[in-house]
Amino acid sequence: MEEIFGPTGVLALHLPGYEPRTGQREMATAIAELLSTSTDPEESTGQASSLAIEAETGLGKTLAYLIPAVLSGKKVIVSTNTRNLQDQILEREIPFIRQYIDPGLKAICVKGRQNYLCLYRWHQQCTGDQGELFTGSAAEKISGWIDQTRFGDRAELDWLSSRSPLWQKICCQSHFCLGSDCPEGHHCFLNRLRREAAACKLLVVNHHLLFSDLAVRRGGYGEVLPRYEVVIFDEAHHVEKVATRFFGRSFSRYQVKDLAADLERSSGEGLEPGQRRDLLRKTNRLSGRMEQFVSLFPAKQGRFPLDGMLQTASPLMEKRDLLLSAFDALAETLDSFGSGREPWVQYGVRCRELQAELEFICTVSFDDLPEEEVRYVHWFERREKNLLLSATPIDVSMELQASLFSMAGACVFTSATLTAGGDFNYFFGRLGLAEDTPALSFPSPFNYADRTLLYIPEDTFPEPVGRDYLQKLHAQILQLIEAAGGRALVLFTSFKAMDMAFRALEEVIAFPVFRQGDAPRHELLRRFSREVDSVLFAVASFWEGVDIPGESLSLVIIDKLPFEVPSDPVIMARMNRITAGGGNPFFDFQVPRAILTLRQGVGRLMRKSEDRGVIALLDVRLFTKGYGRRFRSSLPPSPIVRDLQAVTTFFTQECDDSQQRESDPVG
Repeated sequence: MEEIFGPTGVLALHLPGYEPRTGQREMATAIAELLSTSTDPEESTGQASSLAIEAETGLGKTLAYLIPAVLSGKKVIVSTNTRNLQDQILEREIPFIRQYIDPGLKAICVKGRQNYLCLYRWHQQCTGDQGELFTGSAAEKISGWIDQTRFGDRAELDWLSSRSPLWQKICCQSHFCLGSDCPEGHHCFLNRLRREAAACKLLVVNHHLLFSDLAVRRGGYGEVLPRYEVVIFDEAHHVEKVATRFFGRSFSRYQVKDLAADLERSSGEGLEPGQRRDLLRKTNRLSGRMEQFVSLFPAKQGRFPLDGMLQTASPLMEKRDLLLSAFDALAETLDSFGSGREPWVQYGVRCRELQAELEFICTVSFDDLPEEEVRYVHWFERREKNLLLSATPIDVSMELQASLFSMAGACVFTSATLTAGGDFNYFFGRLGLAEDTPALSFPSPFNYADRTLLYIPEDTFPEPVGRDYLQKLHAQILQLIEAAGGRALVLFTSFKAMDMAFRALEEVIAFPVFRQGDAPRHELLRRFSREVDSVLFAVASFWEGVDIPGESLSLVIIDKLPFEVPSDPVIMARMNRITAGGGNPFFDFQVPRAILTLRQGVGRLMRKSEDRGVIALLDVRLFTKGYGRRFRSSLPPSPIVRDLQAVTTFFTQECDDSQQRESDPVG
């Protein structure tokens, strides 16, 4: 790796602005050694060789894993959580590696099937009466594009909305796929993509697609991705969350409504009048019984445990049985239309799948099972117009062992945030990795000590449950924004807290103020970056993935430590499991999760070595509570100040330095 990452190596010679970093070279060397000693999955003992690497912002971790992966000669999957990182790998890193390191490199990005056009559905729409959706320039543009595109990827249609109802009618969806019986199979974009993917050594996917593949393989239904030997997870702190979704079960009112709408829309396709009447009658009965079932759930929006409602003689179970019978009757009608007759076969499959999900989730719970033997938490979520039922695995480590670790020869987990309090214990425990799994941690090369401050209010500032907390919180936010001259990303732990602060401060902040939800995410970030003195109030997804180097983001304010609500059914079940095992759920679960989230939020400030600014954590529990020390030890090495005047002085000095640079003669 020295010949590539060293001071006179390939990167130093050909990558503009490259700075050799010891940590980057050590990371690449460790991955190269792992891949050279890993065995073929077909010959493995059922346990992948694993390596965890925390590489903070600025280290250059993407090239540090891509280059040894390419040079290993193995079939490698690189899995990311965000499309932005996928685009960076494909548009920047892969072309560089192909030009200077491996000219014969074959790499491709594979997305979920709904991202690709289905030629069969397209031709069906073209020949049918599709009304306004299928008239005018949109259809003409797509028709011309089909003759030019290689894989039919929707991302190439930058003029088409991501929520376009037209795309939903023509994209690839599993319940519409005819498989080997499809008349367009030879020209199918998805088949072409799979053929090329099978010939590539490097596949770039997202976590959702990878776990979709693992879930399909686990269920014995084939595979989504071609066989691979190595998986490299970037943004690996999301692995448990995504795995939880794909190893769980779900059923919703919207799924039933979508099935009913599709059946009604297709009812005129080749059915006898009597068959059509019978189909519509059974469909209407299903819809009616679904609404009766939904009406028994509390109207309050939120997520709640389902177990208490699953009693043998309860009205809910009675309506569940009627709903299951309606699925049965509808599926039998669809079966009667003839084997292999489309689209009725696929509708029948959807019907049976929904029935199976409902039956699994809404089963009577076994209260006599010990807590540590309960595999799923059953819960429901009420939204404005939808009801979602779920059975979520409490512990995904067993699922990961049965699918991921037994199918891959090697797994690499990397992210800027994997440790909590300086160790990997929480991350290893959640994924079921052995305590002695090799792990490396590389700090950011950025000069936090000289270019940043960490501001925490004095102990007289109230805790979040204290008297006058909101009033003083809003006052501090305003003072900090004024000291920085705007240029602030203000992160909140809830939408309610964000909205309250926005209403209190919108009229008194002397700079442009944006709020999450008032415009699309990409538009908010574009305006925030362009209008240098602006302020952005945000929550949730803005704690990570915001990459705005330079002056526009000079101040990150976080309202309080991001502890999750313990009343959430999944969080509650996981805490109960830890208690049953003799652990402390607060210190073993809640604190590490909050630390990882906090580190992501704090990481929004320094994106380039030239950046500078202030991180303001407005929560005195960092000093007044014993666990505060663990949080502080997880933060960047910024000088800690507790006097607001120090922040004002910092930004005043920054302004003076900037003016001095502008006045210096050039050359």
